Amino acid sequence: MPRPRLSSFTPSRSALKAVGGGLLVAAALPPWGFWPLAFVGIAVYETSAEAAVTGRQRLARGWLFGAAWLFPGMCWMWFLTAPGYLVAAAMFAGFHAVAAWAAPRGPWRVIGRPVAHTLAEALRFCFPFGGVPLASLAIGQAAGPFATVVRVGGVVLLTWFVFQIGFALTGPAPVVPQLARKRGVTAKGEWHGVSGFAVALLIWLVVAPLADGTVGTDEKLASLRVAAVQGGGPQGTHAVDNADDERACRQAGGTVCTPFDRTLQATTGIEAGSVDLVVWPENIVDVDVFAISVELSLIAEQAQRIGAPIAVGITEETADDRFTNAQVIVTTDGDVTSRYEKVRRVPFGEYMPLRGLLHALGAPTDLVPRDAVAGEGPAVLELPDGTKLATVISWEVFFGGRANEGVEAGGQLIINPTNGSSYTLTVLQSQQVASSRLRAIEQHRWVVQASPTGFSAFISPDGDVFQRTSVSEQEVITRTISLHDVRTWYSHTGDLPWVALMLLVFMFATWRSASGADPSHRRFRGRSVPTPGTDQPQFPAE
Repeated sequence: MPRPRLSSFTPSRSALKAVGGGLLVAAALPPWGFWPLAFVGIAVYETSAEAAVTGRQRLARGWLFGAAWLFPGMCWMWFLTAPGYLVAAAMFAGFHAVAAWAAPRGPWRVIGRPVAHTLAEALRFCFPFGGVPLASLAIGQAAGPFATVVRVGGVVLLTWFVFQIGFALTGPAPVVPQLARKRGVTAKGEWHGVSGFAVALLIWLVVAPLADGTVGTDEKLASLRVAAVQGGGPQGTHAVDNADDERACRQAGGTVCTPFDRTLQATTGIEAGSVDLVVWPENIVDVDVFAISVELSLIAEQAQRIGAPIAVGITEETADDRFTNAQVIVTTDGDVTSRYEKVRRVPFGEYMPLRGLLHALGAPTDLVPRDAVAGEGPAVLELPDGTKLATVISWEVFFGGRANEGVEAGGQLIINPTNGSSYTLTVLQSQQVASSRLRAIEQHRWVVQASPTGFSAFISPDGDVFQRTSVSEQEVITRTISLHDVRTWYSHTGDLPWVALMLLVFMFATWRSASGADPSHRRFRGRSVPTPGTDQPQFPAE
């Protein structure tokens, strides 16, 4: 049998471009990212996608692009479930493979491809297991100037914006393709690329400044002095590890051995009368019944001493051997007056999908020994004075709809109690801060993020980050923040109208591409193929 040639296993230049484009998009993400790289990466990917001839090639290029983007961007998931990480990243890359296969070709591709890939992202924001909206294009733009687009249409519209600009840079638009490709092939200008580029810029420059809800409004609401408490401690721990560490600490005579101990210790440093609200992180208190616990009495002592209510993250046992994850308000009188239970649970973190099957396959399902119960109430807490706090617990901050629900219920600021101590490195934590920035801009609200081991921070309605803590340090950050009651355009519309609009644009671009696209502007692997009897290039039939 003849030996296969080495060249038969060498990836094509176009395939390498798809990988390179995806890696550039990943490099735009926190914690290592630089937001302009996302546009460059999509432009590089477009040169690869344009050269794909067959459906199989389009599928392969789309998957390579998505995989090179999502495997690095979702590496935090490794610390939850290594097999789940591999499956999830590969599956979500498959969403982009299908988008690349289904998107129209020819000049209309510069309209159809952005919405096709935006729809792929919108799908992974909600499916499967409720969605995994991390490592997204929108998160990579939180620190850039285009983040204000979320005030108009949330992360769906911002995702389309980034794709549209990136594809238009090398799509059929005058001059730009010649500068980007430099292949010696004259690219004829088309209105498709110019129009897509222009619409995107119009939304950013004209519509977004009008969408924050403050135009013509005189805001004269009160302000609130808030303290966010970070108790500190090690990263990369799980609940089972905390129990073992506490036992060893107590046996050694230690008194500050748990996340609760460290948070309480930090809270004792808050001066009496200095703040109006104290925010503790997610699930700092882990008890059978909070209302009769020693922990409640200790927290009530601090609330009375400080003279301010404390928003406390608790987990409680349920009768069916599950648990609830909630945030409650403890008043200065020691009463628990408001409660919100987390609705969006972390798959493979707070509950184990397909537990029986995974256990049979030998997966470490014992890392999540019990499942959390999903809450049902509105995403809001109310202080004794009537001030309402839109409340998104940890993972929920990645879902724009959760914060939006709290604002709809009257939330005048957003709190995000979280717990990132299970993860090594800071990939997830950095992306969470970026998501808090997007929620702040989307809703024109201050966001208070409180974490046991980092990061804790205050984020302004413009998305600026203040007083971000370091990982593992014990720190109390305090700031006076303004309350707001205006509603942005996105707050009124939510995501569904924008997803529907993307679907309509995709269908229209596909129809126009099939019925009226001029084949003279299609390409074969980046090189002109003359149409018989003309001097125009033509793309060969599949």
